[in-house]
Amino acid sequence: MEGGMEIREKIRAIVEAGIPVMGHIGLLPQRVSLEGKYRVQGRDAASAKEILADALAIEKAGAFCVVLESVTAEAAKMITERLKIPTLGAGSGPYLDGQSLNLYDILGLSLGIVPRFAKKYLNLTEDVVRVLGEFKKEVEDGKFPGEENFFRMDPKEVQKLAGKKRKK
Repeated sequence: MEGGMEIREKIRAIVEAGIPVMGHIGLLPQRVSLEGKYRVQGRDAASAKEILADALAIEKAGAFCVVLESVTAEAAKMITERLKIPTLGAGSGPYLDGQSLNLYDILGLSLGIVPRFAKKYLNLTEDVVRVLGEFKKEVEDGKFPGEENFFRMDPKEVQKLAGKKRKK
């Protein structure tokens, strides 16, 4: 769940209902349209302390883990050292308990805005576009589906389905 202090009671209620919650603080991607743009969080001591307060509130509310997105490495390190629950970093440096990247960024499937911290290990977008074009052409040319790509009914069953009796 994205947010800190302002959602702590919601986190508590969800956890008390038996549903595990992973918190998400720092940059909140679902709220970017409200804030205007992607910005690094925790660039100064005051904002880093606010993020720490959010992290502590999430932990106290019962979250089992918290993602720190686009938080400076120094702030993320301090938060990780203070929390008892694990931290996952998304563009927040090496000092967290684990790292997180979106699979579509790793595979090169992202369209549109890609965060600076994302690392593309493949460029599957090119392959996907090429393969979809091949599929479309085979359908248009009548090459797909071929006999190996569908199933047939027993000829006797086809006759029954058509309501015809077989001649002896």
